[in-house]
Amino acid sequence: MHGKRTTDDGQRIHTLSQSARIYGHLSLLMAGDGQAALIQIRGVSRRYVREADEVHALEAVSLDIPAGHFTAFMGPSGSGKSTLLNLVSGIDRPTAGEVIVAGARLNDLSEDELAHWRARHVGLIFQFFNLIPVLSARENVALPLLLTDLDKHERRRRAETALRVVGLEPRLDHFPRTLSGGEQQRVAIARAIVTDPDLIVADEPTGDLDARNAEEILSLLRQLKREFGKTVVMVTHDPRALRFVDDAFHLDKGILLEGEAAQRAGDAIMLAAGGHSITAGAAPP
Repeated sequence: MHGKRTTDDGQRIHTLSQSARIYGHLSLLMAGDGQAALIQIRGVSRRYVREADEVHALEAVSLDIPAGHFTAFMGPSGSGKSTLLNLVSGIDRPTAGEVIVAGARLNDLSEDELAHWRARHVGLIFQFFNLIPVLSARENVALPLLLTDLDKHERRRRAETALRVVGLEPRLDHFPRTLSGGEQQRVAIARAIVTDPDLIVADEPTGDLDARNAEEILSLLRQLKREFGKTVVMVTHDPRALRFVDDAFHLDKGILLEGEAAQRAGDAIMLAAGGHSITAGAAPP
């Protein structure tokens, strides 16, 4: 983790070896504000062939995301935000341009190397939780640790620590069907952080939640950034996210909006939700 830990739980969650940590940060360059850029996107385009048509999902997108920032990708359906998230997390590859995350140029990695890189550096959070129904909360959280050399006792201990961090210690042995939607998403977040990744990637994490639970999940993601120094990148349609994130990048038809166009897009999101204009970064402390 990059930030100062404020609890014993933060220390226990630390599972990566020193050599892995060195590998992840040797090549970090600096973002424009002087902070280390965990994510660098340079002239990235992504095109798909669909039947006889070529779909331009992203066109010449460039951006930096500093380590320890909470960032949102926003835009209408088909804007390219999910495609960009998949490129950042190493799930997809660009047609052109380069993607550098945690010191690795993802374009250069083989499929096996990319899978190993994801397991080491990325924690994934999904809209629909993706929990295994026949496994308890603790067993679901421990699943990513099966890819490590940790013994059963240590996997169990670290899963319990992750669940404690997200406030679910009393629900260790509960199955998904007995948990509320908000609790299931907390289990999914615990699963994402149990390997101590550099990057937490969240795809519409509040999309299947009511307003109260959505606010709680956004607050929890903010807490992971603030207390544990995590870099969190999220795709969302939720205008409430603008109160929690440090930065919001707006996309439309595969193009990254900048300047006044980006401000108008943000204002439109807030007005559609019945709110007022708000700038990303005005987040709760």
